[in-house]
Amino acid sequence: MSGPGQSAADRQAAAEYRIEDLAHASGATVRTIRAYQDRGLLPTPERRGRANVYRDTHLARLRQIADLLDRGYTLASIKELLEAWDTGRGLGGVLGLVAEVHGPWTDEQADRITRDELNIKFGGTPDDEAVAEAVDLGVLEPIPGRDDEFLVPSPQELAVAVELHAAGVPLSAISGHLRELRGQVEQIASRFLEFTTEHVFARYLGHRPPTDSDAAEAAAMVRRLRPLAQQTVDAELARAMRTFATRHLHHHLGADTPLSTEFPSPTTRGVELPPGTIRAVQQLVGTENVSAFIAAAAEREVQSRTLDALAPSPNKVQQIDQSD
Repeated sequence: MSGPGQSAADRQAAAEYRIEDLAHASGATVRTIRAYQDRGLLPTPERRGRANVYRDTHLARLRQIADLLDRGYTLASIKELLEAWDTGRGLGGVLGLVAEVHGPWTDEQADRITRDELNIKFGGTPDDEAVAEAVDLGVLEPIPGRDDEFLVPSPQELAVAVELHAAGVPLSAISGHLRELRGQVEQIASRFLEFTTEHVFARYLGHRPPTDSDAAEAAAMVRRLRPLAQQTVDAELARAMRTFATRHLHHHLGADTPLSTEFPSPTTRGVELPPGTIRAVQQLVGTENVSAFIAAAAEREVQSRTLDALAPSPNKVQQIDQSD
């Protein structure tokens, strides 16, 4: 709709679109553009005769909305943010906070793996069902145009699956365990976010949309607190694994098998010794070595009696010699 006498800069500054052209330039559908207008997300177009005329400001706004939708915002939240933008409050701090939250929450770097490499890692036999399950879980991500190659978002997670499979765990069991574990971890993450929001971020996010300064402070706080969730889970998982693995092993080896001094057998009982015996041992080995000496003496006596029980008596030896 630009005139023939305009320069390229003038034509760019005065760019005008019909709704179909705006849809093509923005990637949105005509129906979506009209819905945004009805919600008040787009400025009212200029009316010319029977046609609506849109400008670059409408195109920029559509791209802004698409970006915020990709970041996880709802249309209602986007409307509030855009209203703040229109009143001069700006989106810089808010978008910085969004970028911080959407940034990587781990130092782990993604990797790539071919289908042949994947087969080798899991025993050399192709398993299309297992690969499809891994893709569904996000352990593997298809690479467009490369049917024989996958992106591995977490090489550590894939390495765990490789080790479990090598130890004899079926792939279907590994996938099922990961699904169960993921649900439990998501509950932990949700609870941690609720906890930090209540005690930390409520003061920054108490009003909507937050000011630039509040959003910037909240982004800095996210950077500080980001590693705490993983550190806490790592420490608690290590503690729980030590406790439950020891009890589990104790259960399978038998209730009478003491595994460590911290988890004594339930059948262990204290034994009182005569005071004279205690004094004699103290004089012999010193006070600090009494317990160790008595334990060693008792163990030696048990071993001696076991050997006596296994060895033949002198009469039996004589009978054996005579029979020869």
